[in-house]
Amino acid sequence: MAEKKKVSRRKFLVRGGLGTIGVLAVGTYLFRNPIRRMIAGVINTIETPYQGNTETPIIWFEITNENRVVLYSPKVEMGQGTFTSLAQMAADELEVAMEQISVVHADSASGNMDQFATGGSTSVSALWVPLRELAATMREMIKAEAAKKMGVDASGLALENGIVSSGGKTMTFAAVVEGVSEWDIPDTPKLKPLADYKFIGKPIARVDLIDKVYGAPIFGMDATMPDMLYGSVVRSSRIGSTYVGADTSKAEGMPGVVKIVKENDFVGVVANSLIQAENAKAVIEAQWEGQKELQTADIRGMVTMGKGEPFVIQKVGDAEEILQDEDQTIVSEYWSPIGAHAQLEPCGALAYVEKDKATIMISTQVVSVTRDEIAERLGFDVEQVNIVPTFLGGAFGRRLHTPNGIQAAVLSKAVGKPVKCFFTRKEEFQNDTFRPPTHHVMKGKLSAEGMIDALEHNVSSGDVAFGSPMLPGILEPILGADLGAWRGGMIQYSGIPNYRAISWRVKLPFATSWWRSLGLLANTFAIESFIDELAVKAGSNPAEFRLAQIQDDERGKRLKSVINAVVKKSGYTDKVINGRAMGFAVSTDANTPCAEIAEVSIQDNEIKVHKVTCAIDPGLAVNPDQVRAQCEGAIIMGMSAAMFEKMEVENGELTPTIYGPYQMALMKDAPKEIDVILLQGSDFPGAVGEPPLGPIGAAIANAVFRLTGKRLREMPLQLS
Repeated sequence: MAEKKKVSRRKFLVRGGLGTIGVLAVGTYLFRNPIRRMIAGVINTIETPYQGNTETPIIWFEITNENRVVLYSPKVEMGQGTFTSLAQMAADELEVAMEQISVVHADSASGNMDQFATGGSTSVSALWVPLRELAATMREMIKAEAAKKMGVDASGLALENGIVSSGGKTMTFAAVVEGVSEWDIPDTPKLKPLADYKFIGKPIARVDLIDKVYGAPIFGMDATMPDMLYGSVVRSSRIGSTYVGADTSKAEGMPGVVKIVKENDFVGVVANSLIQAENAKAVIEAQWEGQKELQTADIRGMVTMGKGEPFVIQKVGDAEEILQDEDQTIVSEYWSPIGAHAQLEPCGALAYVEKDKATIMISTQVVSVTRDEIAERLGFDVEQVNIVPTFLGGAFGRRLHTPNGIQAAVLSKAVGKPVKCFFTRKEEFQNDTFRPPTHHVMKGKLSAEGMIDALEHNVSSGDVAFGSPMLPGILEPILGADLGAWRGGMIQYSGIPNYRAISWRVKLPFATSWWRSLGLLANTFAIESFIDELAVKAGSNPAEFRLAQIQDDERGKRLKSVINAVVKKSGYTDKVINGRAMGFAVSTDANTPCAEIAEVSIQDNEIKVHKVTCAIDPGLAVNPDQVRAQCEGAIIMGMSAAMFEKMEVENGELTPTIYGPYQMALMKDAPKEIDVILLQGSDFPGAVGEPPLGPIGAAIANAVFRLTGKRLREMPLQLS
């Protein structure tokens, strides 16, 4: 179907918003320090807008002969339930039943592609307005065409469950769109009031449930093509390695080997089977240079505060001057380790490069970036490369850069057939883009009335966002501090008269990047553990102590609401009862406040979490069950990272390289109960996927303090 294009105010608004940030960034070069802090504050609260086509409904929706609606999503489904929420939003404006709508990934060739990514807890919030507008526009297009075919006035038409009716006449959507080759796109119609929605706000069953129950081939590792071959790439296990060449003589002629592919930056094997490719790879003797003999202690030394470059990202009052009084200043240090993504499905892709086009089936969060990088490597125009996203078997930021698609494409081009190429589990662990280790120095001073007079947070961390293809290079020298490393690192207690936050940037010798919630877990662990410490010093109830430090502005009221809700629901006390204690922590991430209370005991000298109560205000919950499930998943992932997970560096190698030695929370470690309270401080859906991960580490550590009198200052949390 073709359409007559008209100017869309939606796209103008998106461009205008991004342009404002660009002007601020350029201005920062001239007035660095104060405007740096201003931009940091803006970034800390900004809602990332959708950056894709919002003008053309027909690339988003397909009406099938069976009178079903297929929604082509530019956001990928990686287990978070996004497809279901998007289906609810579309169904309500399109006037179809949930049973009539299905959601699939839009490939890059369709033109329906998000220039940003799937990440940052923005899938639902970013599409909340544009998707409903597109669905409403498509509805009006169907009404207009139905009016023509039925010979009636469009204003008298009624739509329900994919049926258009007027008087005694009816037509299905399928019949309406049949034979239409050109569409007029009207101005954006007015959206329905929230009260008129039938599906939004309801706990609708997941649209991908059946496929997952029956094991449909929906993930990247399931992908197949006719005459498919298998590829394997030689990767170094050593930090700092740069490929310089390889002796492939032993691999050539081995059973099943189709071709050995040598490039300037890698060497790989293409074979008839995966095991044959792996066997041949094992005997290739690659040469590397730049390898570093490092140990965990070396990395810890690198991130120790004072080694990196400091940037003040937040400043109110004069905390620096007040905290000069060493006799009155309380100082504490906190640490977090290197963390792996450890997602179930390793990275990989299936590529088929033909003479003038390439098709790449891949688990990726960044369709646009992957397409552009592959096109550049192959010497193709971007229109010649079609990225076909699959479901993701876990991601958590690991797939916010997928250059493995380039390697699969190069191998395919070399043999002229489809090639499937994935990391092994060991390679996935050793070539991860890790969560950087951190060191925090907290400083505080209490007033004579037991309030916080001054507070300072220093965080030293490797990069998270800098170096990523998602972040414009111009921002690095302008911002100075890595916006991912300090996520969650700003002081949220606006009632404190003097506070500041300082980010110390460290460049580490191995790849670090996006990890679910970025710096939120480590930063909240440090800040909320220290706030708890100050509450004890002041002789105050930890929840009441926090409430007293928060102003009554809009942001503060929402923060107070989640604190009060979680305290009431859990029956919070700071006393030890029957060998159990409650630990409290709260954070605000991506404008979503979240408070958690962990009920903990010590069993056989190990920490046991029995129950977690979580109060969160994500605004409007499009699907309350999905929001609760996201909270439960984030809490358990945060528990796993806070209590078990840790990568080491031994003789220049990152280790361990397999599940088991890389400890993670098991079913026996999960709390028997996670109670989630949903508040709605806004009629707009906000972030959900990452905010609940923030408070859990500090909540557990604060509970342990009440049980043992020992303040745990390092993750993973261990009693000895």
